[in-house]
Amino acid sequence: MPSYDYPFNERIRTLLRVEDLFAKVLYNLEAGHEYHHHCALLTLLQILDVVDRAELKLDLLQELERQKTTMSLLIGNPAIAANTLETILKDIDIASNALRAEATKLGQSLRANEWLMSIKQRAGIPGGVCEFDVPSYHYWLGLGEARRRQDFESWLKPLLPMQQAIVIILHILRGSGATTKLVANNGAYQQMLGGAKPAQMLRIEVADDVACFPEVSANKYAINIRFNTLECSQKPQKYEEDVKFSLTLCNL
Repeated sequence: MPSYDYPFNERIRTLLRVEDLFAKVLYNLEAGHEYHHHCALLTLLQILDVVDRAELKLDLLQELERQKTTMSLLIGNPAIAANTLETILKDIDIASNALRAEATKLGQSLRANEWLMSIKQRAGIPGGVCEFDVPSYHYWLGLGEARRRQDFESWLKPLLPMQQAIVIILHILRGSGATTKLVANNGAYQQMLGGAKPAQMLRIEVADDVACFPEVSANKYAINIRFNTLECSQKPQKYEEDVKFSLTLCNL
């Protein structure tokens, strides 16, 4: 069942972007071919751009500590699975300790790598990392899968604590809300929002056989969901039929 996450603030938007980019890095790294490793490296350099625009480390540490405090209050609650709670608290401790152990700014070791930064600079130019532009990069791609994996391991190591912290926080966020089954009449749905604690993200799920996708506009007062169809030769068009979907409003 396809699912769509829509963040309500820049903080959650950044976490979702890094999560998405990391997933692509790890997938292409695992695939092994030099073209996959080329995609993995360029995506890794995109992570640096996202991290540069946000003070992620302190924010992640504060959120992990807040979640630890909140969940510690649930110890002994008969309605909470003790083993699951213990596992989450242990994961939070591991992620927090790993983040604190990294003394420098997130990604600093990669920024200090002059060769990687030369690749990053050329990567902003269409076709800018061809072999005649950056022969050292072409040489590196030809060194073989084992050598490339070894280099990726050293480049990713200082970023993995950040990635693990983001995985934990987004897992808690996605599991935080109650899911409601709804219908978008003629492909459109609107809901007013209220309450003292505003949502930070919404999650939409639709059935596999529904030939449309949601586009969301939202603020702290209301959400508007419009389901569209996709024809790759023109811009998306409004889906005119009723759409059954599930909506989860998430908040840490």
